[in-house]
Amino acid sequence: MVLAKFNLTYFLISNNVWPEGPESINALSLNYIIDMMIGELYVITFVTAIKVTLDFLKEQKRVADLEKAKLETELLFLKTQISPHFFFNTLNNIHSLALAKSSKTPKIILRLSELMRYLLYETRFERQSLENEILCIQNYLDLEKIRHDGLLKINMSISGDIQNKQIAPIILLTFVENAFKHGVNKNIGVIKVDIDFTIEEDFLYFTITNPLPALTEFKNELNHSSGIGLENVKKRLNLGYDNKDFQLKISNDTETFTVSLKIKVT
Repeated sequence: MVLAKFNLTYFLISNNVWPEGPESINALSLNYIIDMMIGELYVITFVTAIKVTLDFLKEQKRVADLEKAKLETELLFLKTQISPHFFFNTLNNIHSLALAKSSKTPKIILRLSELMRYLLYETRFERQSLENEILCIQNYLDLEKIRHDGLLKINMSISGDIQNKQIAPIILLTFVENAFKHGVNKNIGVIKVDIDFTIEEDFLYFTITNPLPALTEFKNELNHSSGIGLENVKKRLNLGYDNKDFQLKISNDTETFTVSLKIKVT
């Protein structure tokens, strides 16, 4: 670069190739070469810094896009964690009722259709109305009541204004499904489940209490399998909400298992 600059200046501009130098220069000298190399080094360093910065920003964007795609894929996967056994059992019940020509059959089919429509179409969005989420839970509970043939007692209460409130879909339904899969379905006789929705200003206080499995081997299984479902919910909460926007508490005593969730619903 120094040689090219010297020749271009000498043949096209002036024989004095270093007019800003201490003396007139018309031939290559050590001082001229060192001075020009330092000047070119500044330019090269500046251009290199720009190139490195642009490459870094481009790579950061690529990594961020990949991370976002990964999180969206993980979020979509976590949304599909509702147990398929529930649908299989419900379809078996529908089959049995249809054979018996029961008047409950159309109602069960309607509830199942509404639940599946919600899970297939309404859960594609980042947020869903709290009303729709509660309606989905109600359809799920109606199906479970029919499945348990009158042995299931559900106390569900709603207080506060649920209109114009938004929540991540299936968050609450997963807790309900977990209560049945690892508590209700592993007990016999009359079983009671308490569910409470309390809305205060911008927050929903959700609580569900279900009995622990009656058998010891089921209790051991509960510690592992139900933990997987609850871990999935925790991941979804962390992916979809800031830490200050939710608070999850899980507790149990000798007979009951309780999940309490405080979550922002604006």
